[in-house]
Amino acid sequence: MRVLANDGISKAGENALKEAGIELVEAKVSQEHLAKFINENQIDVLLVRSATKVRQDLIDTCPSLKIIGRGGVGMDNIDVEYAIDQGIYVINTPNASTRSVAEMVFAHFFSLARFLHESNRMMPLEGETNFKALKKSYSKAQELEGKTLGVIGFGGIGQEVVKMGISLGMKVKVFTRTPQTKTLTLHFFDGQKVNFEVASHNNMDEFLKDTDFISINTPKTNDYIIDTPQFEKMKDGVFIVNTARGGVINEVTLLDYIESGKIAGAALDVFENEPTPELAILMNPNLSLSPHLGGNTLDAQDKIGVELATQIIEIKKNL
Repeated sequence: MRVLANDGISKAGENALKEAGIELVEAKVSQEHLAKFINENQIDVLLVRSATKVRQDLIDTCPSLKIIGRGGVGMDNIDVEYAIDQGIYVINTPNASTRSVAEMVFAHFFSLARFLHESNRMMPLEGETNFKALKKSYSKAQELEGKTLGVIGFGGIGQEVVKMGISLGMKVKVFTRTPQTKTLTLHFFDGQKVNFEVASHNNMDEFLKDTDFISINTPKTNDYIIDTPQFEKMKDGVFIVNTARGGVINEVTLLDYIESGKIAGAALDVFENEPTPELAILMNPNLSLSPHLGGNTLDAQDKIGVELATQIIEIKKNL
């Protein structure tokens, strides 16, 4: 069995494959040359992240493919149903990067609440000449403890965000289209654990009205989850972080509500026009920005690689 990890795979995943006698073809192939490469090298397994697209035309052109794997949660860059209809196994790693993405959410929340995103930009420019004025301008920071955290989406990442909020002493609430109740467990360094039963809301207006920090953790959607009607229902001074997918929040409208002061600050790890975000987004000082780094940690990459390798090894036994 030959595997092409076109968007890369961790050393841990590579080792797991090799130990199982599976050949990893080391190459990075452009999208336009991918089909030819797969066919010429008789690739059985194509592994991708978010960069490589696996659409119907590629699937039709590459009869050797037996498995398509996505390192991560979202599968919107793969024509999943069509691939399955063609008898191809489609796998992903829904749990491997949950912790990394959730930590990114709070990295942005802390950055926004303490003005770190802006002070990191201004200190190199004015720290030597305008220190006291900068200090005064960033004096209205906030703590997260005691504030209300609202999480949109209750999958693995949403659950991890809720758990982190609880551990920080935040009040938590969750929005889902269908009400859900889940038991979340916090584990501590000394072996203790505490269970929390958390029920979600399905009334967006109620969810938004007293929420201080909002994290969006949903799959890709066809329509905006957050747009003018939702912004209007939010309390003044709210912070918003989107690490889900570009297109779940209306970025143009977001800028309007930031300019009006309704939104105290927002963070985007994903963008509507990714990988070329709008200049107005990139230049706004009230935005904390990162280039789709949510699951991009060494820890997550190791987990993703091993999880993909484990699934491939199991499928191989049945082929």
